[in-house]
Order: sequence, then structure tokens, then C-alpha cells
Amino acid sequence: MKRLLRAFILSSMSLSLVACGGTDSEKAEGKGDVTLETIKVLGMSANEMDLNILADQLTKANFDVDVNMQPDYSSYSAAVDAGDWDLALTGWTTVTGNPDYAVRDIFGTAGAYNNQNLSDPKVDELIEKASTETSEKYITTYKELENVLVNENAYMLPLYSSLRMQAVNTDLMEPTMRQPKSRSAVWESWTYKDASLNATRPFIMTQTSSILTSLDPIQANDGSINQLSSNMNIRIINLTDEDEIEADGSLSYNYAIAEGNSEYYFLLRDNVNFSKIEDKKAVDTGVKVGAEDVVFTLNRAKDQNSVPLHKTYGLHSHMEEISIVTDIEELNTIKESNTGVPIMEMLMNGMETPITSLTADKTQADNANGVYQVVKIKTIKPFPQVLNYLAHQSAGILNAEQVTSINSKFDVATYDATKDVCYGDFNAIKSGDNHLWMSGPYALTYVDDYEVAFQKNPGYMVGTEYEPKIKDIVVKFIKDNVSATSAFRSGEVDFLPAVDVTQVEILDAEEKFEVMKRSSNGVSYAVFNLAEGNKFTDLDLRKAVLYAVDQQPFIAVKNNLVNPAFSTISTLIDTGNVHVGDPAKSAEYLAAYQAKAE
Repeated sequence: MKRLLRAFILSSMSLSLVACGGTDSEKAEGKGDVTLETIKVLGMSANEMDLNILADQLTKANFDVDVNMQPDYSSYSAAVDAGDWDLALTGWTTVTGNPDYAVRDIFGTAGAYNNQNLSDPKVDELIEKASTETSEKYITTYKELENVLVNENAYMLPLYSSLRMQAVNTDLMEPTMRQPKSRSAVWESWTYKDASLNATRPFIMTQTSSILTSLDPIQANDGSINQLSSNMNIRIINLTDEDEIEADGSLSYNYAIAEGNSEYYFLLRDNVNFSKIEDKKAVDTGVKVGAEDVVFTLNRAKDQNSVPLHKTYGLHSHMEEISIVTDIEELNTIKESNTGVPIMEMLMNGMETPITSLTADKTQADNANGVYQVVKIKTIKPFPQVLNYLAHQSAGILNAEQVTSINSKFDVATYDATKDVCYGDFNAIKSGDNHLWMSGPYALTYVDDYEVAFQKNPGYMVGTEYEPKIKDIVVKFIKDNVSATSAFRSGEVDFLPAVDVTQVEILDAEEKFEVMKRSSNGVSYAVFNLAEGNKFTDLDLRKAVLYAVDQQPFIAVKNNLVNPAFSTISTLIDTGNVHVGDPAKSAEYLAAYQAKAE
């Protein structure tokens, strides 16, 4: 475990000290006999600049800062679980584009990524209330939730929201590549300028994490896997680049919401097959991705006990029933929510061949001759945001038979990670046991310590605009952004899906590179350890830290390539809330805490 003492942190990056102002001697002036309050700050080396600024500001506020800087996400997560920390620097990207996702799993009592042991009935109540409201009404509720999280209780410390920046070599690719705000990169849309290279030249990109949490979509929801999983498994709905719901490019031709906002219908395609790997090559299994697989996948997603270490249950627990529709009359009689027209009319919008019959057997689906499959999802209560969750990578469609063949070999209740192998187990796949069947545009062919490789699914929407264009994609593992940028500039890699703010000016100076920039739903913040026995269960002490931190130095040192944020909701809803550092308030709350502690 790498620990950096406060003195080292404050001297290791002159840039941070210039931005924040002052020297050690200047900070010490006027403190007299003030008692310093120790605070253990946890973070990753990728966020060293933020850790420097944070440590500097807390030091000025009479905190004795002990920084534990971990080299990667895996070791950081282990340190979080160990619990020897007071304040953890973290981040969250709302990849589904909806506010419920921005709060439920990280601040809800039962949230899979609630690492701070936060349990507040008021927070849970507001999350649930907002989830049932329309976008016109939930702004007020989410603003109240922000106030409870930050102003009233100081459960979190907001820092900034990021731009989404990617760098492209314009000698190879047009700088018009899709750049979604929330969803992962859409690999199947990529093509070389010289299209003849698509079949022969691997496209090489980077990511920092070399340890993939899991290749089972519901067992992982982090930066190591989200982009990869999103391109390995198709979903029944997608997001546009601006976070609107769409069927385009998904397993569905169209979708419709029934009156009451509790029933959702999806008209499925019949031109997607599962792929698997033989001799590190993607092959077409000849098995269709159908309604049976959708039902299986979503039933396991909404069942907390379907797998060990279910990471995305909170996203899918709103679903009550998933079924296959076989009665055409249901589609003709049930009305659509907004227009009042029959569901059938909405599902047939833009279709050349009308529905003549429905089947529950995917092998019998024949869209060209009017035989379709339709899936219906019923939610426990009206919950339109369920569509955003169905666009999440955790709702990627899996093959029922293949998953069952792997997971039936152990009992979930007595699962032992030292001997049992789950579907999607990273270590098993890395060692050569690639048992994956993939429904998406790309299939994972192999992974080692240095890279993970993908090949286009030969059975994926062949002959349509959605058929993948580039045959092979390789993602190289490069832990730090500076090294990734160097590899990009030297031609070792073709594309940087994430560009650090410190590297933008360097890349912009070279004519053949273009850094594409846009807003994102990524927010950087810190959370307090609220575990029983930790001194930061005290509200006064948390508020002393909250008001000690000013966001402007973070923004300035990043060349204004980040924006102020109040919470993880800030990029989705303008609540009007703003965080302003206040040293006087910080000192007041710290004194109040220390008076109680005497």
C-alpha cells in the first residue's frame, strides 16, 4: 500500500501549489497553538493532481492530511473495503443519462456502490419519490435531495464535472466519430478513412484498467468494463448521443409505452446471432438472439440472488414481469401512453412488413414474412426511467443456455470464489476458458496482461447499416494518461477514448490530432466514511471539510476544461445549487467539533 505523507504531497507538484497559493511556511503563519485534526484521504494515482489540491486546501483549514494514493482501481477498491480512510476521492458517470442512476446506487442505503455506509431514510425517501415523477416534477425533488446530501448533512464533497474528451488521429479517422454524452462509444459505427483497411488493420485504443471486474454484465458496473461490455452485448433499447431513448441500433425495431406508464412493449429484430470464440476467432453460432434470451436476461437482472456479487440489482429491481406477447389482439387494443393510438401502430412505425403473427419461439421468427417476437416489460409502479436502465450495459442480452450451463455448476448461496467459476469470470477467460456467447457487434477473443482483443460478430445485422465496419479492435492497457498520450503520439495506438486535461494542449499543437470535446455526465467528488466508530460520523467535522474546499483551484489547474458541480445530478438537472467554499465557516465547524471532543 502506497502512503504519501502530507509534506510529500504538498511539495510533489508545484503546479498545484501555485494554483492554490502559498507555501508551507505561509500556511503555518498565524496558526499558533491550533490543534490539527487528522484526516485520512484515499485516492488513485490517476487523480494525483486532485489529491494535491485537496490536501493543500485541507491543510490550510487546520487538518493534518494523510494521503493514501493507490496505483489502480482494483487496489483502490480493496482499500475502500478495508475501511481505513476518512475521505475517499471518487467519481461517477451517469452512463444511462437519467437522474435516478445518478443517485440510487451510490447514495441509497441498499446501493451497490454506496461505499461510505450512508443510510439515511430521508435520502431513500427522496430517491423513491423522484423515481415516480415526470421530468417536470422531479426537478424540485432532486433539488431537495441535493440539499440533504450536501448542505444539510455534508455526506459528499462536490468538486467538478468533466468534459468528455477523446483524441483521434485524423490521418486515419474522420474527426466526426460519434461522441455520446453518456453511453459508451459505438464501435460498430467506426470506419477508417481508407475503408479498405477495415478488414485488415486492427484499430488500437487504450484504457487504464487491466483487471476487468467481470464479463457478466450484472456483475460489473465500473470503468474497467462498461465500454467493453456495451459493445459485446446488444440491448433492447439504446440512448442517442444526447441521452434520448431510441430503438435505433438495438435489438428492437420499435418500442411503445402503454397508458399508465407501467407496461413497455418491444418489437424484436431477427437478424442478430450470438457469436463465440474458436481459436481466438469470432464465429457465428447460428443461434438467434431472441425474446427467450431477453426474458432470461432481464429476469436474472432483477433477481438479487441470481448470481453472486450482483452489482446492478438496484437498476433493475423496478421490473415486475417480463413476458413474450403472442396475442396480436393485445397490441391492437392496448393504447400508447402519449398519443392514445394502439400499441400496434407505434410498433409498426416505419416498418415495411406488417405483423401477421407473433411467436414465442425465436427459431420461428421470420420478419420478412411478418412473423415477429414482441417482449412486454411490466414495472412494479409507473417508472419511465426504466428505459434508461434497459439501455445500460448490465441489460446486455445473454444466451440462456450458455449462462445456465456455466452457473448451474455451483450454488449461489454457497459460492466460493476460490473454486467456483461464474459465467464471465475474468480470471477464467484470461487463462483461456473463453466460454462467452456474445450478442453484440463485437466478441472478446482474448485478454492478457497487456490488452484485450475483439473481433466483429459475423452474425450481427449482416448487410445493414449496423453491421460492424472494422473487423478487429484492440484495447491496450496503459495505466496513466501521460503514457497513453505518448503511445498515441508515437503511433502505437490510434485513438484515446479519454484525454487528460494536462495533455490537451500538447495534442492540440499537432496538426494530425484532434481532441474532440463535449459535455459529459462525469462528476468528481469525495465521500466521507460513515462507518460506526469513524469520527466523520460527526456532522460538524464533515461540514468543516465541506467548507474548507473551494472548487475554483480544481477548475483553474485543469485549464477551465472542467465545470463546477454540486452533486452527481448537476450534469443532468439545473437545480440552481452551487457550492462555495467558506474558510470562516470551516473554522467554526471545526472548533465546534473539537469543543465536543475535549
